[in-house]
Amino acid sequence: MEGPDGRDAAALLESCVRVVRESGAIVRRHWDAPSHVRHKGAVDLVTETDLAVEVFLKERLAPLLPGAAFLAEESGGAAMPGAGDGPCWIIDPVDGTTNFVHRIPQVSTSVALWAAGEVRLGVVNAPMLGSDGECFWAARGSGAFLNGRRVTVSGAAALQDALACTGFPYELEGRLPVILERLRRVLPATQGMRRLGSAALDLAFVACGRLDVFYEEWLKPWDLAAGWLLVEEAGGRVSGLDGAPFRFGDALLATNGRLHPAMTELLGPTAGGA
Repeated sequence: MEGPDGRDAAALLESCVRVVRESGAIVRRHWDAPSHVRHKGAVDLVTETDLAVEVFLKERLAPLLPGAAFLAEESGGAAMPGAGDGPCWIIDPVDGTTNFVHRIPQVSTSVALWAAGEVRLGVVNAPMLGSDGECFWAARGSGAFLNGRRVTVSGAAALQDALACTGFPYELEGRLPVILERLRRVLPATQGMRRLGSAALDLAFVACGRLDVFYEEWLKPWDLAAGWLLVEEAGGRVSGLDGAPFRFGDALLATNGRLHPAMTELLGPTAGGA
């Protein structure tokens, strides 16, 4: 498959995976040291680790695709990517910063490449999971992988057999009734619910079959871009809550595909108007 600048996408993905994995050394190095935390909002945190990983990624990714823009959580950059925009790296240096501050290992780095109106490459690296970390990656049309092993979504076909996952926004004012209404619908219909604290990792877990369903609203492109591609390349489906094609800014529903009709019925407009 050809990459966005005409180069081989496999080579570009390999280089991207290498850079993202190397950035995990920063997370591991900081893990046992005190975190210097500041607040972006009432409960929205940023640490020196977020900043250090983002700087590293931007410096190392820039030469891979000269001229590509950047959209990164901490430093901003390009506007929300659209259909006609050129290549753009979308970066979340530490997805799950609150987990990181509390040394809960569900922490990930998410890097995606947007080009030609879609996510073309995606990498989600969880350096604190397992002895060597867990790195998920995908290229459009080439499947999804975990540490080099191809992964696929689960085969669950009924909601009562499905493990579902969601997340909550930092700002709850005015949103809590919608969140609770969706929980009221999904929790009794499924085998169980989880809230892991990293949307990128939640999507990666749907891709490899550990989770069957993930939904969340108020996510940013850097939270979900790489995971969106992982789910689709693993055979799953990503859409809005009503089943419409997903666009940045929409509430997101990701499933193994088989469960999508039942979940859209649960989470459509009558479940909060999303």
